[in-house]
Amino acid sequence: GRAVAVGATTDEVDAAVHEFVVARGAYPSPLGYMGFHKSVSTSVNDVIAHGIPDDRALEDGDILNVDVTVFIGGCHGDTSSMFIAGTPDDVGLAMCRAAREATWAGIGACGPGVDFRVVGSKIEEVADAAGLLVCPRFIGHGIGTYFHGAPSVWPFANDNDEGLMLPGMTFTIEPVLVENRDDTFHEWEDKWTCSTLTNARSAQFEHTILITEDGVEVLTGPSIDFEALAAEQRPLRA
Repeated sequence: GRAVAVGATTDEVDAAVHEFVVARGAYPSPLGYMGFHKSVSTSVNDVIAHGIPDDRALEDGDILNVDVTVFIGGCHGDTSSMFIAGTPDDVGLAMCRAAREATWAGIGACGPGVDFRVVGSKIEEVADAAGLLVCPRFIGHGIGTYFHGAPSVWPFANDNDEGLMLPGMTFTIEPVLVENRDDTFHEWEDKWTCSTLTNARSAQFEHTILITEDGVEVLTGPSIDFEALAAEQRPLRA
């Protein structure tokens, strides 16, 4: 997170994460996955998901999601957080806060015997209250010895029957919230980067969780205090 700063590039963020991961005996799961050639995904401002790190310098007020997955001990763990370069605008900061709240609302709904559809309803309640759209194109997923698999975890109200949560299941909760309830979508020629068509921004947080016999355990915590990291660069506006 401290690699995110005005004037830094997402290539530099990627390099910092790569060094951190491999120094601890893990492998960055995205590297080489279906042709992806970086160790993390960095989605800046209007990029909804799967942004590829590059050499563009971050500007004051940019918001970005850094999505990190590592493979260690035979299993993958997937998490992401928002970060801010410099001083955020009020709308962008509020969206990041809402995305974090929505993610935790989804996590809080989980437990043994819970219908997966409850997760999406809880997330959408938070998004609706904040005047934001839950992007319907990206969903949570099962994870473990495999990177992506069943169950699908839909982050919005839905009728998709994925069954009930059972002890031992591991999966991600990762809603993407978009400002202005914008539902436009464009996939770039790189076949990875997805953005809005209107420059509407998005925010996302993600955790990998485990269903236990009596509740839920977050495997990728603790959450990063993205606001405190931004404040280290310069104070947030009142």
